[in-house]
Amino acid sequence: MEAQGLNLFIVDDNTSMVTGLKHYIQSRFGKGVNVSTFNSGEDCLEKVDKNTHIVILDYFMDGKNGLETLKEIKEINPKTEVIMLSSNEDIGLRIESFKVGARDYVIKGPTSWKKLTMLVNHIITTPIRIIVREFGVSKFVAIFLMTFITMGLVVALVLSFI
Repeated sequence: MEAQGLNLFIVDDNTSMVTGLKHYIQSRFGKGVNVSTFNSGEDCLEKVDKNTHIVILDYFMDGKNGLETLKEIKEINPKTEVIMLSSNEDIGLRIESFKVGARDYVIKGPTSWKKLTMLVNHIITTPIRIIVREFGVSKFVAIFLMTFITMGLVVALVLSFI
């Protein structure tokens, strides 16, 4: 699947992990996803803007940790989808990440790259996200449109059986 013009950031202080994950994601989504990598939260925050769509963010890093970085990303662009990535399985850390605005929390391990790919694919292909991205409307308007269209289809289907 090709996605046009999506900006995805990978933030982790493990350089080999970042490089490998970047190549893995690019092999799955092609050149339509622009992948940028950063080795610290501070470096990432210098580049986050309204055109940052997805951030895969490690929790444990030197300097700002992932939670601090997540808070600042959401202040800069609340629409950015952030997926936390960590080797820490602490449920409290997960809950705190969700409270601050993380989309998901993935534990590093043998299947984490596959799960990240599934999450990125879901973010890219969700109809509401497509409407927001392509037509520049708010998420509320996109949800309203999808509800209106769905109800119209249901009514048309019911009327066809009467």
